Amino acid sequence: MVKRSPLDDGATSKVAWARYRRLMKGMALVSLFAVVGALGWLRISMGDRLTIHMIIATAAGVGLSVLLGAALMGLVFLSSGSGHDEAIEDPFEDDPDMNHDR
Repeated sequence: MVKRSPLDDGATSKVAWARYRRLMKGMALVSLFAVVGALGWLRISMGDRLTIHMIIATAAGVGLSVLLGAALMGLVFLSSGSGHDEAIEDPFEDDPDMNHDR
């Protein structure tokens, strides 16, 4: 029988997803500062050779990379912090060949 995840409960789920959204809003600001910093550094180092295409590529690359990393780490924190990780069953729990470090 499959254990119920704490995320199946409406109240726990609501709190966990609210924390995730708050984290992502904060990381959107961090992403914006990273883009501004990268573009500022490029402007100082390249001067007039900085083209609009490089500005768009840098903004998209830096901004989306920071947001993707934050989204994935946020999901790890959501899963761990809500107790969802403990709700799974280990199919290899009784396997003598598996190395259990618990």
